Amino acid sequence: MGVHASAITTQPNFLGEGPLWHPLRGELLWFDIMNKTLFALKDGAQREYGFPDLVSAAGWVDETRIVIASERALFVFDLDTGTATPLCDLEADNHVTRSNDGRADHQGGFWIGTMGKKFEEGAGAIYRYYKGELRKLFAVVTIPNSICFSPDGKIAYFCSTPDQQIMQVGLNADGWPDGPISVFLDLRGEDLNPDGSVVDAEGYVWNAQWGRGRVARYAPDGRLERVVTLDGRHSSCPAFGGRDLQDLYITSAQEGMDVPDAPQGLLYHARLEVKGVAEPRVILP
Repeated sequence: MGVHASAITTQPNFLGEGPLWHPLRGELLWFDIMNKTLFALKDGAQREYGFPDLVSAAGWVDETRIVIASERALFVFDLDTGTATPLCDLEADNHVTRSNDGRADHQGGFWIGTMGKKFEEGAGAIYRYYKGELRKLFAVVTIPNSICFSPDGKIAYFCSTPDQQIMQVGLNADGWPDGPISVFLDLRGEDLNPDGSVVDAEGYVWNAQWGRGRVARYAPDGRLERVVTLDGRHSSCPAFGGRDLQDLYITSAQEGMDVPDAPQGLLYHARLEVKGVAEPRVILP
């Protein structure tokens, strides 16, 4: 069974990423990383916020505040006042890297990956911020993506896109990795490049696949269950939203295209019968 997603914006993003449905605001947030912009969409009305640094991912704290990952820090941003408050450094002394994919876990932590601005091999890492502590979890990562979590909060998924494998690791009660890392999904045989992912209420992983214009749904055992297609070839990250969490939003990008045509870099939407999971809040100290 397949569904085709439709574009719901007309303003292209060079590198759309990090979609987040804010459950208290009923609002979709997403980023254009390279243009240093956060977008917000509610009831068909769109607004944007500009920043001095590259910004890539967020998690919600309360009705007005979110945590944003920039190229060199995590900070708290108030969506109503536009006020930014520093939280902690993120590779602030390393000008080679920037933040990329990130998401909150069910224990209230925030995971964020870093990568080389010129895709330097192994230059990045994956971190977790939890109750005031930023800890490096995995090093030597080239393009961190697919950070997402099982509905019960016991499994984390992540990848380095060039490896073409999505990994999984068990989490303890506080959300820290606990146990061996194993391969959840090996896409090398299909030459697919895993980008951002999200997990639905049934524990299935929805993975955006860069260069293929699709988001694929995989069962907990790795079986391909369905595909949602879109005209944006560089599909970058999915998110569930809407009042019943049955709306799938997908960011896309123009990055890597010599001459992008009209649909590239837009935000897409598909209505599903499958329900997502409300994004958990980030717990601040």
